[in-house]
Amino acid sequence: MKPLVALCSGLLFGVGLMVSAMGSPARVLAFLDVYGSDWEPSLALVLITAVAVSGVGFVVARRRSAPLFAADFSGPASRVVDRKLLAGAALFGVGWGLVGYCPGPALAAWALGAPSAPVFLAAMLVGMGSHAGLARLWTRQART
Repeated sequence: MKPLVALCSGLLFGVGLMVSAMGSPARVLAFLDVYGSDWEPSLALVLITAVAVSGVGFVVARRRSAPLFAADFSGPASRVVDRKLLAGAALFGVGWGLVGYCPGPALAAWALGAPSAPVFLAAMLVGMGSHAGLARLWTRQART
């Protein structure tokens, strides 16, 4: 049952991304360019709707003792806003602003055959691998 729910959730997320045009880098970039002549304000409604749905989900989750398909809730290990968190958020925002993709919409666009999506996904994987390698190096250096 758990894999079926995960599949349906992923499909619903992907369809939502495509229906809302979040898989179109040109529209996303137009939305992010608030001062541009072709600003795309309709994606603000997508953002507001996503925040509202997430808010309802958090309210429902707080009333439960455990999720439906896990023993307990898992969340971030730390609630501290530190340099690593801010740097990661900044890198995510810069990447999103440069190319108009973030991971979810890029996967959905790739599934629909968008030619720029595999390039973004490959670059994302290289970046993730580079970060993992650097993190191991930094951890080793911190121990010595």
